[in-house]
Amino acid sequence: MMNKNKVRIFSAGVILLMVFIDQLIKYFVDLFLKPASVKMLIPGFIQLHYFENDGAMMGMMSGKTEIMTFVSIICMLGIIIVLLSGKFKFGFDYICLVFMASGGLGNIIDRVFRGYVIDYIEVLFVDFYIFNFADCLVTCSAFLIVFYELYSVFREYKAKKEKNV
Repeated sequence: MMNKNKVRIFSAGVILLMVFIDQLIKYFVDLFLKPASVKMLIPGFIQLHYFENDGAMMGMMSGKTEIMTFVSIICMLGIIIVLLSGKFKFGFDYICLVFMASGGLGNIIDRVFRGYVIDYIEVLFVDFYIFNFADCLVTCSAFLIVFYELYSVFREYKAKKEKNV
């Protein structure tokens, strides 16, 4: 098991790497996709679609970049405080929080320096919004934390039930 300083250095490295990947993808999307706007990847399944999102997910709060930036920074500070607090041991939920922080920071960078978030992934087989790599990090991490915690609750319940039998 890694000590706290190694965990923090590892976490900072992962966050920097994920933010770098996110910003690199957005750089190339802005450079090559913006002029074309749409590029089909798998017909009927997924395409790249350049979109400047000045709100939150699914177009909510459109035009409220300042509010979204403020809320995002507050959420990011909360995640960082939790990560640095030592309340979470290095494990599945901790890693999910690191990925969530990475995605949040990637989108904060867009909002601060561009005034909008570059979205580019469009799923075609369902009516869904356009999103990006950072969104995937945040959303997948949140779902994984919820499912992991639910699994833990059910596992503990089952263990108690078996112990009482």
